[in-house]
Amino acid sequence: MVREERTVHNNKKWRTTSALLAALVLSTSLSLPVWADSIETRVLTLQKGSSAAVVNGKSYSIAKPYIKQGVVMVPVGVFKKAFGSVIRLEGNNRVRVLQGPHVVVMSIGSTTAWVDGKKIALPVEPQMVSGTLMVPLRSVAQGIGAKVSKDKNGKLSISLVVTDKEGTPTTNTGIDSTAGKTRIGNSYYEWSMNYPSGMVIGGGADNESVSAFADATGRYYLEVHATAQQVELDTDDLLQRIEKDAQSSGDVVLDSETVTQVSVPYARVISKDSEGILWEVRAYYANNKVYEIYFADGDASHYKDLDYYAGLLNSFKPSFNVGDKSLKDLSSIENGLRSVMNTDYGIVASVPADWKVDNQAMFYGDEENGYLSIRVTSAPKGQEGTLEGWADQMKSWIGEAFVPGSYEIASLKPVEISGGKGQIQEIRYNYGDGWTTEYQVMLQNNGYRYYLEYNVPEGKEETARAWDDVLKSIYIDYEAVPSNFGRIGEEAFLMDKSKVTARSSKAYQYKVSIPRYWTAINDRYESYRVEYGFIGGRFEILSERETDAENVISELKQYFNEAATSKRNKVKLLSTENITFAGVPAVSFKSHHVQDNIGYTSRDIVFESGGVTYTISTAINDANATEAQNQAIEKALASFELLK
Repeated sequence: MVREERTVHNNKKWRTTSALLAALVLSTSLSLPVWADSIETRVLTLQKGSSAAVVNGKSYSIAKPYIKQGVVMVPVGVFKKAFGSVIRLEGNNRVRVLQGPHVVVMSIGSTTAWVDGKKIALPVEPQMVSGTLMVPLRSVAQGIGAKVSKDKNGKLSISLVVTDKEGTPTTNTGIDSTAGKTRIGNSYYEWSMNYPSGMVIGGGADNESVSAFADATGRYYLEVHATAQQVELDTDDLLQRIEKDAQSSGDVVLDSETVTQVSVPYARVISKDSEGILWEVRAYYANNKVYEIYFADGDASHYKDLDYYAGLLNSFKPSFNVGDKSLKDLSSIENGLRSVMNTDYGIVASVPADWKVDNQAMFYGDEENGYLSIRVTSAPKGQEGTLEGWADQMKSWIGEAFVPGSYEIASLKPVEISGGKGQIQEIRYNYGDGWTTEYQVMLQNNGYRYYLEYNVPEGKEETARAWDDVLKSIYIDYEAVPSNFGRIGEEAFLMDKSKVTARSSKAYQYKVSIPRYWTAINDRYESYRVEYGFIGGRFEILSERETDAENVISELKQYFNEAATSKRNKVKLLSTENITFAGVPAVSFKSHHVQDNIGYTSRDIVFESGGVTYTISTAINDANATEAQNQAIEKALASFELLK
C-alpha cells in the first residue's frame, strides 16, 4: 500500500533550445537499451603502473595506465575489452567511443571533446604512446555511463550495466546498414521512419512515448512523440495545437500549413526559438494517438533551409510492420511488459506497458490500477535485522495498521531472486472501498533490505495476471548498493510507533512531538500549514494571523448544520465540546464522514493565542483506527505546547 505522498512526473514536450539538447540525451542514461534481452554488470579493475586488468574475474593484459597531471590515462581499447564498446578511428586524429545510448568523441592532442552531443573540456588531451592511444579514464568512463571508484590501495573499479541480445553487446546506437537495418520505430506506439543518418539514439521518455536522436556535435536534434488521443483530430485541429505549442514556448512562427494530399494528412509548423534555432514540427493523427515530430538544425538560417530534410521527415509513418527485417524496434515491450531499471540500486524489472514509470523513485503504475514499488534500506541490527525478524515485523505492522476484519494474511512463502533468498507475504486489506491484494517481497543481502510491493486493487484482473511475469522478470545486482551507498536508514512505517521527534515553530510560537513513523507532507514549521500522513490517516496544524477563531468556529458549525440537512452528504457531527487545549480555551468538533465508501473519523480543534488562530485537524479511517494509531494521534495532540 502507498504509505506516503507520491508525485508521478508527467511527460511534457521535451522540445528545448540547443543548450539543453545534450541534457535530453544524457537524461536517458538510466534507461535500459530497448532491444536488450540479457543484463550483466561488468566491473573492470586496474591500477596505475600495472599491465593487468580484470573484468568480472577474467584477466587481460593492457598497456600500463599512468598518471598525467593527476589524471589516470588508460588505453582506449580497454573499454572494448571490458564493456564491448565500439571504438572508431576517424581520419588521422579523431576517435569515437560508442556504448549503448552514449557517444564520446575525442581528438588526439586536444582537450575538446563531445559527450552525447555536449561539448566538454577534458582534463588531459588523448595522446599516442608507443602506438597505443591513451585517454583520460574518468572522462571516458563517465561519458559512456560507467561509475568509477577507488579503494584505499589506489585500485580503480569501473562498473557498467551492459545489455546483450543473443550474446552480442548492444554498443552501437546507430543502425548497422550491413545488417539490413535502414528504418527505425516503435512497435508499441506504432510508428516508423527512415533512420536519421549520422545521428545516435538518445533514448527518450521512460515509457517510450518520446524517442530522441542527436548528432555528436549537437547541430541536429530529432524527437518523436506519441500521445494517446481518443477524440479524432483533423489537420486544422493539429495545426492549431502545434501553433499554440510554439507560441506558448515563446517561439516565432515562420511558416505553417496543413498537408492533406498524402496517405496520412498532417499539420506542419516552422518556428524560431528564443536562441534563434529553427524547428520544424509535424503532427499526425492515427491509431487513437497524436504523433508529433520535432526537428532542429542549429545551422539553419532561413525557414526554407529545413526543406532539405523533407525526405527524412516524409518517411515517417504511423505504423510498424513487424515483418519488415530492415526495421529496428526501439520498444522494450514484450508480452505486454516493458523493462524498467535503476542502475544506482542495480535493479531491473518488467511492468505492464501502460503503467506510469518513475525509475528514480522506483515507483511504477498508480493506486487506481495497481503498482510496483521498490525500496532499498539498511537492515537493522539484532533479531529484527534477520529475514525472519523482518517477516515478523511485517505481520505486526499490518495488525497495528488495520482493525480486525479489515485485513488478512493469506500466505508467506520462500522466494529466490538473482540468487538471493527471501520471502513473499501475500496480504489482503480493505479501507472500505474494496479488497486490495498485495504481494510483499522481502530480500536481504550484504546488510541491505530490498522491499518490493506489488499492489492489485479489486477488479484489476490484468494487474493480477501480470504478477507472475513481473516477479520472474526481477533482476538484482546485490553488489550495486554496497558500492554506491553507505547506511541508508530503514523503513519509517516499521518504526516503533511510540518514538517521536520534537519540532517547533518560531514564527507561530508552538512546539509538538510527531511520531517518527508518520510521513511529512509539509513539515516546514515556519509556514502556516504543517501536515503529516500515515496509513489511513492524516494530522494537520493550520496557523493563521488574519483569521479570528470565532469565524473559524462559526464556519465549522455552519458546515455541520448544512451537512445534517443534506441527504447527499454522508457527514455526521458526533460532538462539539468547549475544552482547554495547550492551556487556552478551545472548541473541539468530532465528526464521522463517508467518502467514496471509505468511512473515517475527523477531529478539529480551534483556538486562539497571541494573535494567531490555530486549527489542529486529525482524521483516521475506520479500517485503520487501531489502538496503536489512535494512541499516536492522542500523543501528538497532548504534546502540543504554546511557547511564551
